[in-house]
Amino acid sequence: MLTDAYGRAVTDLRISVTKRCNFGCVYCHDEGLGPVAPPGAAHPDEITPDEVERLVAIGREFGIRSVKFTGGEPLVRSDLEEILARTVRQVDDVSLTTNGSMLEARAESLRVAGLKRVNVSVDSLDPDEFRSIRGGALAPVLRGIRAALRVGLLPVKLNLVVFARTVENIPEMIDYVGASEGLKLQLIEFMPELVADRALAVDIGEVRRWLESHATRVLVREMHHRRIYLFNRAEVELVDPVQNPEFCANCHRVRITHRGELKGCLNRNDDLIPTRGLSDAELRAAFRRVITERVPFYGGYVAAHVRPAAAAPLLRIADAPPAVPSTE
Repeated sequence: MLTDAYGRAVTDLRISVTKRCNFGCVYCHDEGLGPVAPPGAAHPDEITPDEVERLVAIGREFGIRSVKFTGGEPLVRSDLEEILARTVRQVDDVSLTTNGSMLEARAESLRVAGLKRVNVSVDSLDPDEFRSIRGGALAPVLRGIRAALRVGLLPVKLNLVVFARTVENIPEMIDYVGASEGLKLQLIEFMPELVADRALAVDIGEVRRWLESHATRVLVREMHHRRIYLFNRAEVELVDPVQNPEFCANCHRVRITHRGELKGCLNRNDDLIPTRGLSDAELRAAFRRVITERVPFYGGYVAAHVRPAAAAPLLRIADAPPAVPSTE
């Protein structure tokens, strides 16, 4: 297993299989690669199932033990089941991040292909607010979540991006995940580096303090040293990378773009390593390079730890009562 100059081994591979998406989220950064292409756009340069399997097989030689597929929206690809089946030949811990809008019809086939679990993005349980934020309908997403639970894609993690328009939704989302066995909530810090509208950011420290004061127990996960907050039957994980050197110091992930380029950090595009046309020996050298040259974005590539100036105060969540999960 290789490590970088900061002693960080790489165990996880995140693969973007497309830039296409059927939603239009106001905060989307498309894995740091720029504007998302519409679902109908032709993309002959998208990574193929053969390429995915080969990259995962080489990655396994260097200690990769889990793979997560993302996009764009991965389910716009009709061959995603084939991609999954080829991947699990090499690494059996395979997960998926999706907007959930097309999940209901394919949850069973994805599970059969080898998918273990899913992350579904849900920023609001109000249909109008959801459409305003995500550019799509809420009802199919909720049906997709239920289908994922039914076929055993567990746990189903619901991703809520924390910014000015969603922060007050946190207590309701805690109630929602606590009411269903198999659901967990991930609160993901809005990333102003990758989205033009920095005024959307909120003080994530205040969110953290609210969680700590209302949770019944607090744990620390090895991956990124993320905090996990327990609210009776609800489990809430805070993903807070912005201006957080500790988060970056505990990152064990490299990425592959939809074009098959190796990428050492979400926040950077100056470290892309093309892999198409490489021999096996050259591909191994590319993996060695992307791993050994990784630098923590905060505390390394960006040396200064500067508090974001554009963070908006929290007005409603700070005074909200502790969430009590429904038993219905």
